[in-house]
Amino acid sequence: MGHVEQTVYIEYLGNVDVYLGMGIKIVTGLILGSLVGYDREQKMKNAGIKTNVLICLGATLYTAISMLGHVQGGGIEYDSARIPAQIVSGIGFLGAGAIMKDKGNIIGLTTAATIWVVASIGMTIGYGFPVIATIFTITILSVLKLLGPIYQGFESTKNHKYYHIEVLSHGDIKNLVKEIVFNTTDRIDELHEQIVDKETNKRHIDFYVYMHPKKMRIMGDELRDIVQVDRVHYHQIESKSTTSES
Repeated sequence: MGHVEQTVYIEYLGNVDVYLGMGIKIVTGLILGSLVGYDREQKMKNAGIKTNVLICLGATLYTAISMLGHVQGGGIEYDSARIPAQIVSGIGFLGAGAIMKDKGNIIGLTTAATIWVVASIGMTIGYGFPVIATIFTITILSVLKLLGPIYQGFESTKNHKYYHIEVLSHGDIKNLVKEIVFNTTDRIDELHEQIVDKETNKRHIDFYVYMHPKKMRIMGDELRDIVQVDRVHYHQIESKSTTSES
């Protein structure tokens, strides 16, 4: 049996050597998955760079291999959409694991949705459309970065206030505190952590936020619900540079 040259399709390049094509797909998946993951990691979300890269690369490889098997099927009936269809349904279970219910509040919906769309980016790359996947990634990043501030811009900020928040804990909860805060507002400044007692691992965290008083009360309650937290104190200030009386 003679050797049959294997090729894969890449938009704007047409059919290229299988190793070159797979290399382009893998590198594109690595870059685009990293971009989305970096945004999530900056916001202290559970699904960070590594998670999003692995999801994107996995979806890319599964889809690319299914397409390669379809092309090289040798006359055998082969449904190239079968494996990608399983990706769509299977990624839902992974996304469901990112959703948590805490005291009546549902958190992690955006993270779950991000996992789902990152898989779609990988599938688009796997089908041979890295440029379309790049445009889609830029759109996703725009939604994640800009939609929140734009929405807040339409909200009335006349009742928003600056608050200085202090948290005393007996464990390392800095990342958990940041996650709770970022779920409530993007306006956080000057977060500092100081170890008060090394033997008991007692720590003092203080930071500034700008938000509505009602949201501040809700966030304060969420911080107090953390097991390691001993005390939460916050007070309104004129600006983040103002020292307010307790």
